[in-house]
Amino acid sequence: MELKIDEVGFSYPSREVLKTISFEAGKGEVLGIIGQNGCGKTTLLKCINTSLKPTKGVITLDDKEILTLSKREIAKAMGFVMQTTNTTFPFTVYETVLMGRYAHKKTLSADESDEDTRIVFEAMRDTGILKFADRDIDELSGGERRRVMIARALVQEPDILLLDEPTLHLDINHQFDLMDLIRDLSRNRGLLVVIVTHDLIFAARYCDRIIAIENGVIAAIGTAKEVITVENMKKFFEIEVEITDDPRIGMSLTILNRYRQNDQNIDSEAEIQKLQELQKKLDSEKEN
Repeated sequence: MELKIDEVGFSYPSREVLKTISFEAGKGEVLGIIGQNGCGKTTLLKCINTSLKPTKGVITLDDKEILTLSKREIAKAMGFVMQTTNTTFPFTVYETVLMGRYAHKKTLSADESDEDTRIVFEAMRDTGILKFADRDIDELSGGERRRVMIARALVQEPDILLLDEPTLHLDINHQFDLMDLIRDLSRNRGLLVVIVTHDLIFAARYCDRIIAIENGVIAAIGTAKEVITVENMKKFFEIEVEITDDPRIGMSLTILNRYRQNDQNIDSEAEIQKLQELQKKLDSEKEN
């Protein structure tokens, strides 16, 4: 399964979020999407899974325009795990995972088949949640619940897995466990995994390629070593980092401090004039 994003843009009524986004990704790849808040990372994921319709451009799966596919076809092609994993009803873990099989049933009321049971078992085994099968999902920790949602996405038998901030609010040990799982699923099942993340350390360690989005466009794309550089981290996130190669884990990223060049080097005449004009305006408003 090849995913192709061709000059995609998206605008909300109040503002343009994505201007022109283009890239391709394929089987067995873990693709990370990074960028500051509001740059359009989650919006891009929602355009890919058709929760949102791009205002321009085309998204294709194996040369088929995604907006021409039915909801059932899309559910078979890709699984989407959101940031939040709240549930309305106290379903068991098994029942929650089984819900992911709806795209393969002729009717919602159809009984589960032996094939459904096998696929659910395999997904729960691969995500390490078999021991929770009979427990209510609301009894689980955040990390355990996130694994349940990934298992539910896996039973859709997708070629693409979309993950929005998968390590959000998890303890550090659970973050490592989850990212190890995601990488293994990509390798063992041949999944294309697209991850939106703010965690630059995990992006550097686990992603095969990384896309950095800034002001609605792709500002950098390539391997972790090509995108996560000292200069790019200053530019995109205003942070100072130290990057080394660790023989145990590969690329290692240490975040040192906030980079404050823009605050310290306001020395051009134009910038000084703008500040003076702003100060005059504020003084005038105080007087009135």
